[in-house]
Amino acid sequence: MSQSRPNILFIMSDDHAAHAIGAYGSRINQTPHIDRIASEGMRFDNCFCTNSICTPSRAAILTGTYNHVNGVTTLSTHLDGRLLNYPKVLQEHGYQTAVIGKWHLGHGGIHDPTGFDFWDVLPGQGLYHDPEMIRMGERTTRNGYVTDLITDYSLDWLRGRDRNRPFCLMVHHKAPHRSWEPDDKHADMYEDEDIPEPETFNDDYSNRAQAAAAARMRVERDLNAEDLKVTVPEGLTPAEEKSWKYQRYIKDYLRCIASIDDNVGRLLDYIEEDGIAEDTIVIYTSDQGFFLGDHGWYDKRFMYEESLRMPFLIRYPREVAPGTVNGDMILNVDFPATFLDCASVDIPSSFQGRSFRPLLGGETPADWQTSMYYRYWMHGAHHNVCAHYGVRTLRYKLIYYYGDPLGQEGAIGPKTQPEWELFDLEKDPCELNSVYADPEYADVVEELKAELKRLQEEVGDEAYCGEPG
Repeated sequence: MSQSRPNILFIMSDDHAAHAIGAYGSRINQTPHIDRIASEGMRFDNCFCTNSICTPSRAAILTGTYNHVNGVTTLSTHLDGRLLNYPKVLQEHGYQTAVIGKWHLGHGGIHDPTGFDFWDVLPGQGLYHDPEMIRMGERTTRNGYVTDLITDYSLDWLRGRDRNRPFCLMVHHKAPHRSWEPDDKHADMYEDEDIPEPETFNDDYSNRAQAAAAARMRVERDLNAEDLKVTVPEGLTPAEEKSWKYQRYIKDYLRCIASIDDNVGRLLDYIEEDGIAEDTIVIYTSDQGFFLGDHGWYDKRFMYEESLRMPFLIRYPREVAPGTVNGDMILNVDFPATFLDCASVDIPSSFQGRSFRPLLGGETPADWQTSMYYRYWMHGAHHNVCAHYGVRTLRYKLIYYYGDPLGQEGAIGPKTQPEWELFDLEKDPCELNSVYADPEYADVVEELKAELKRLQEEVGDEAYCGEPG
């Protein structure tokens, strides 16, 4: 018998770029089980994060608020469990809730997961093999591969749930986060083939702000021995060595995804076999995008497309027609409002996102968002990416590298010279040529600066003091 309120199965990986998913037309990867969600549901082509780094994005997804509001601006700032989140609201309305896998929002005291009837999470980033996990406060070492284990525990929880109540289960995979350690089953995938290099693999960082050249996430220079796992062969030219390192990186990355895909298949099969597919919203997403050799990089952080864009696939037979595609703009802060709306629960006024439930049925509200606000706070740390904020519309992107740690925990100095970039995504989809100084775009710059200011005021963020005009 169909229940009135849907179950929610939210599957999220870590650093899985949309262009490494078959349903998004990947040149380098096949993901048949993840693709099932798209073929039986909807693919969102313009889903974006508001801060492309793990901990802040996860906080936004839970709380429905921007990072200057929830306080989780960097990897070093952890989530206060006393804040309202959408699992707490679902709990109050009769849902049974659980989170299993990567948490990465701190642990112990007020940083433990709240709003969940059950939680079993990795401490910090967690390990790929034989990981420690913390189950309801008790830490133990588990034997096995982390992607399999997270799925095993998720299936155990589903089998033992109260069948008289709807559920919300968050399955959070560690993979394919760096350092990309595949399991034995997939260790030899791609052994005898070369993965195509991206179009911008040999980007020279000209025609843009200095921030791009300053970043330390280059495939040829910044991958380390733990990433590569074997010694670089002797006698290679610099170009050959760069290509060799890319193959080492990307193959392990894709091998980790293959395990995720297999395990997504296990969850989908269970939903079908248990007879609850019609009543269950299934989502596959990632906490942000990732550079897969694009611009010669790995990692994320920048407001550039490969990092900004999140995959978002959703299957819900009651409301979503199979095989549909949506090009409207949705954000990670919109997820909580959408889930509550689908559960027929009032959306708290503190949530800053908006429900995109109408989009699931093919209806775009007349006032739907056509621009979004992004801010990366972690100045200089880890990969030397400058602090920046910006606005993206359906055609343009304006980025301001204000280059100041602003006393944020997890950000470091020194300050850098402020810079602007403007990209015409229609003419320059690879973002290789900033047209900020081009007189033909003077009116666009003026309009986008006004829109950036409007968005900052709307979400309650403050512009960088001392910003040039």
